[in-house]
Amino acid sequence: MLINSHLIDKIELEAAESPRLRMNYNFHESLDSKAQRLINLLLPGTAIPIHRHRHTAETYILLRGKMVVSFYNDMGAQTARFLLDPLIGNYGVQIPKGQWHGIEVIEPSAIFEVKDGPYAPLQPEDMMD
Repeated sequence: MLINSHLIDKIELEAAESPRLRMNYNFHESLDSKAQRLINLLLPGTAIPIHRHRHTAETYILLRGKMVVSFYNDMGAQTARFLLDPLIGNYGVQIPKGQWHGIEVIEPSAIFEVKDGPYAPLQPEDMMD
């Protein structure tokens, strides 16, 4: 399968129709797959809580758009802020296992996201208020 502008445009249209203002396009075969590989299309205004993944690291590679990924400590204080924008050469970020992080979408953004599987929904203790 070719990952191109046509595919990203299609996912963006689906995200615009979603109440969550985001849409995943999965490449992994199932939620039980050992590697979760997907394009995550995020539109400005999507609500993503500050969260962590206690059992896996996570990698984002920005294919299109502009967004900020911020890291936080256990007290909720921001410890790092990364502007992802391919036009300035900032293509992605590696998020360590257990790292609290949040996303601010500046313009419609498509990220190629990879993390270990199987898929595990966020638990309340893995989200900050």
